Amino acid sequence: MSGSLIPPPRDRLALIDSARRSVMHGAGSGQSAVESWIERSWRRCLAAGRRPEQRLGFDMVSAVARRRVLEANQPLVLAARPVLDRLSRALASTRYFAILTDGQGVVIDTHGPIDHSDRHAEAITRIGVDLSERSVGTSAIGAALAELQPVWLHRGEHFFNDTAVYSCAGAPLFGPDGRCIGMLDLTGINASERPELKHLVAQSARSIENALVLAVPHALLLRMNWPGRSLGNEDDGLVCLDADGWVKGSNDAARQMVPQLAAGTAHCSELFARPWQPFFDRARHNTPQAPVEVPLWSGLRLLALPQLAGQAIAPVAPRVALRDAEISLIRTAVAEAHGNVQQAAKALGISRATVYRKLGSSK
Repeated sequence: MSGSLIPPPRDRLALIDSARRSVMHGAGSGQSAVESWIERSWRRCLAAGRRPEQRLGFDMVSAVARRRVLEANQPLVLAARPVLDRLSRALASTRYFAILTDGQGVVIDTHGPIDHSDRHAEAITRIGVDLSERSVGTSAIGAALAELQPVWLHRGEHFFNDTAVYSCAGAPLFGPDGRCIGMLDLTGINASERPELKHLVAQSARSIENALVLAVPHALLLRMNWPGRSLGNEDDGLVCLDADGWVKGSNDAARQMVPQLAAGTAHCSELFARPWQPFFDRARHNTPQAPVEVPLWSGLRLLALPQLAGQAIAPVAPRVALRDAEISLIRTAVAEAHGNVQQAAKALGISRATVYRKLGSSK
């Protein structure tokens, strides 16, 4: 149902149920009512000998495995905590909460308004519970890890009857080396359908990935974006370099802008059609910091802002024309003077006639 309007809740659930019956009883395809990846997951569960009516135990991994998983994923948990805090505010009135898993679908952290007296909530929010597809069938967690893209899943789109109370959005998490290392899930229990959460979970996953990249030991950080876009924001491409110009880590945005980054170990000279050493000089002496256009070997050009490790920057916006900046300043002065043009003109040190002329020319 990607790209189409969501039917009313009752019709939507009826369509899902019809698709389930078609697939579960071998009557054909359910793709007209559900996403193709959901049907693929259903069929994998059926091929494994599972049936929707089977009861789930929501099994925990062993205590030894749990300790190992938590130790191995400590950097991910730490990078995610601030993002989970912000998510709690966004989800406060929705009855949805956040779950963080490792790359195998084992829960390593949870956050938000979780009602632990609700057995459905308690079952999936215990640290160490296995929520992979092989354990709990079709879910946003298993789907995000299998499809490597953000997903939305509602009620009966889950494979098992025991998971049909959940609605969830999920997004995979990619580490600085480009490997999928986990996923972020937003789940509600018997909650209203909120497909817009797929955008929220994808945006939050990007924030976690950026935090992981910034934590990589590096000598220089390159913030990148296409010309005309601002720099210093969450959608920047991030590339970490050591002192010799070798790439130590990057985020998914950077790997999409510069495909060579996805190939593994790379040197700065393989990415840009210009010497890389001046990036370090520019970072040391570029005050105030301003981006530079950088040519790629493909012929495309990017904006890049070199930043020494530990060097903070403010968002760098595209340049504003002097005339536009002047008019903006005058409008602000008039607003602060509560519409008193004479007072605004006096504060700016110009005549009232100039104020009228400048504002009139902007229309």
